[in-house]
Amino acid sequence: MKLKNGGRLMNIKIGKVEQYIHEKLEKEKLHFVLLDPDDVSPEIASKIARISEEVGVDGIMIGGSTGAEGEVLDNVVKAIKESSNLPVILFPGSQRGISKYADAIFFMSLLNSRNPFFITGAQALGAFQVKKYNIEPIPMAYLIVEPGETVGWVGDAKPIPRHKPKIAAAYALAGQYLGMRLVYLEAGSGAPKHVPADMIRIVKSVIDVPLIVGGGIRTYEDAKKVAQSGADIIVTGTAIESCSPEDAKTRLINLIKGTKKH
Repeated sequence: MKLKNGGRLMNIKIGKVEQYIHEKLEKEKLHFVLLDPDDVSPEIASKIARISEEVGVDGIMIGGSTGAEGEVLDNVVKAIKESSNLPVILFPGSQRGISKYADAIFFMSLLNSRNPFFITGAQALGAFQVKKYNIEPIPMAYLIVEPGETVGWVGDAKPIPRHKPKIAAAYALAGQYLGMRLVYLEAGSGAPKHVPADMIRIVKSVIDVPLIVGGGIRTYEDAKKVAQSGADIIVTGTAIESCSPEDAKTRLINLIKGTKKH
């Protein structure tokens, strides 16, 4: 990708993981599994990653609102890398959620936070580390939708009301215009309901970049509705972390059917 800057052309590199995402999206919708190192051991993460690759998951996201940092984070990322070939993408709650063992990082800005730290502050603190470790950054607009759960509280967000889809669309389009190459609508890990279908449809209708939706997606019907409403990438976390690896496999198969076969 090339952008003009004062008469000069700047090369904007699209990394391997982002290219992988775009190439796969040309054929089908994608399903990512989100694992929180504060909730899963390296052993369990390894098993889930192996199962995920086996049943057709497209990527593993690693992160959490609390505790997902340092050696705990590194050990989970390494375990996943050793057990599967899926791309491992960091989903950091702060500048401390960076591991040199990951393939890429969703370099995200929580646009509807009340606290500038989560919009640009943490990103500035983590930028040199991302460069030092040569982790592929993927710019992303991150939006918290009611109820928001833990991530909404920790990120000091002003959650977008579920019945106000145009507010979400305005933030999403602003994110795209600011140069972010993905938009993520987040209801929060463990949310009782996923992002409303009307909100997903309206957001998707105004943006030209891939749309990710996560939070509250537990069943085939949930995944199907979110995918049909316009989500390009569906993320499940709690629904997989909270059960045994054997049950996780069954759930993942159903969730992927809902995501990709509708």
